[in-house]
Amino acid sequence: MLEFVIRFFICNIYIAAFIGLLLGAKHLFRRCLSARTQFHMWFLMLGLMVIPFLPFHLSGPWKMLSLAGHMTNVRESAWAVDASASLSQANAAGWANNFAVSVSRDTPSTLSFVFCFIWIAGIVVMLFLVLYSLGRLRRLKGSALPLQNKQMLALFRECCATLRITKDISIYSTAFLSSPITTGFCHPQIYIPIHLISDYNEKDMRYILLHELQHYHYKDAIPNFLMNLAGMLYWFNPAVWYALREMRTDREVACDAAVLQSLSDRDYVDYGTTLINFAEKMSLLPFPFASGLGGNMQQIKRRILHIVSYHPLSAGQKAKGLCVYVVIALFTCSLAPVLSTYAAEQERDHFQSSAENVSSLDLSSYFQDYNGSFVLYEDAGDTWNIYNEDSASTRVAPDSTYKIYEGLMGLETGMISQADSRLGWDGTNQPFASWNGDQDLASAMRNSVNWYFERIGASIGASTVQNYLDQFDYGNKDMSAGSSYWMEASLKISPIEQVELLKKFNKNEFHMNQANIETIKDAICLSSDSAKSMYGKTGTGRVNGQDVNGWFIGYVEKAGTVYYFATNIQGESEATGTRAAEITKAILSDLQI
Repeated sequence: MLEFVIRFFICNIYIAAFIGLLLGAKHLFRRCLSARTQFHMWFLMLGLMVIPFLPFHLSGPWKMLSLAGHMTNVRESAWAVDASASLSQANAAGWANNFAVSVSRDTPSTLSFVFCFIWIAGIVVMLFLVLYSLGRLRRLKGSALPLQNKQMLALFRECCATLRITKDISIYSTAFLSSPITTGFCHPQIYIPIHLISDYNEKDMRYILLHELQHYHYKDAIPNFLMNLAGMLYWFNPAVWYALREMRTDREVACDAAVLQSLSDRDYVDYGTTLINFAEKMSLLPFPFASGLGGNMQQIKRRILHIVSYHPLSAGQKAKGLCVYVVIALFTCSLAPVLSTYAAEQERDHFQSSAENVSSLDLSSYFQDYNGSFVLYEDAGDTWNIYNEDSASTRVAPDSTYKIYEGLMGLETGMISQADSRLGWDGTNQPFASWNGDQDLASAMRNSVNWYFERIGASIGASTVQNYLDQFDYGNKDMSAGSSYWMEASLKISPIEQVELLKKFNKNEFHMNQANIETIKDAICLSSDSAKSMYGKTGTGRVNGQDVNGWFIGYVEKAGTVYYFATNIQGESEATGTRAAEITKAILSDLQI
């Protein structure tokens, strides 16, 4: 929830900035943008408003939005630690039951709940106001009478013919309106105030009816719904309220322009005069899902100025206006990579293998209530066996499995060495007694000591770590969340990618010092005898006090071949590295590996 609150807040800042840019673009290119195009430009804003409610991580110019999520994870990781206690060769019997441990405190999220409560309360209030207005509209419809004035009915049919509208549109008279309105999408209805009928003037009424019919012609019921929905969700954002008010004005200006297009130029002044004459008799629209001729005096003034200065656009101006709109639309899409495939690609790997060497396994009985996957690669036969390939190709946080590669970075940069890998404890009390003391690479890997590997990363520098991530091609290579980027934060990797990396590591395809590779292997060796050797590392991801992401990755050397494996489990709780190791051991045992 905290992640959503922060991301939603930052998205509102970007939306407000975009509204400013949109207003500037509309003003700058006003001479070549038609009134209808200017109205349609607001739909780009409505599209951006959808972003916070979609389950995608953004990137590119909108990277700050994904950083909002990372800010959340940094706060979680500041309290979260996970540790793995490795198998000692002298005590192999209980290794699966004591192989991964995690501990954390709950994320301090009281403030996020307060914000969410206020936001939702505001939505409830806005929804109540909308429902109240809809109730009033319903009562209005119940009291309205079908139009009886024969002259107006004939004029109405004539206006429909002028606009080539064949839909059967109902028209009513009512004493409870000061301005005409159009409502309904599937069953459109027009409501005319009785005072306009009693003061009937054919020319003025023609203009009024043409305006109302344009609302139906352009299906303004749809943007009316979207505007009201946006107003409810973004009730707290003054920039959005201002933009929605401008959008409603642009809607009326666009309808005015559409009416003028159906008239001769000598009628423009008469149309504007009609609007002026009825301005005092008209008011703001009382119903949220209705369109109409009315508005406040500022809106009426702007519409009058538009009518006075109106002239049809030339073909060249229309072409220029279309180009401007397309450019702005493309710019908007570049701000919202959720509209492209890039964001999705960041969360999935690019596993490529022939169908002949990939087999699907049904291991659902092992995973029970967990959402998980298992990947096994046999080096000798170049064969893959995968359970739940969709999950196996989805990137998630690596947690402590990342320490294999952080340790390798420390050795390669000389921050630690094979002969001297000891780092001194700073005296800060740690969640595990085994962490409270100096550590070397073997003990830090065995006990999964977070502070040890965090110090390695801090010492060699973020830019150097990033270079190694690029060289390893480690998952999404994203360390933007800060020092704890690998603990349920920005760095993510899929189980298939874990196996591919283990292959490269074991064969030293990274072209690193072989002695350093062997040192890491010794640190992650779980058991070794004359028949086989097993290497592995667990990881546990904890969020808000619950273990939600469990890893066990490694490989088995047996009978002249190497079996690389990766198991990942996810759940609302108790998804630990220990449990992932138990599942892996059972699968490998049944496969006689």
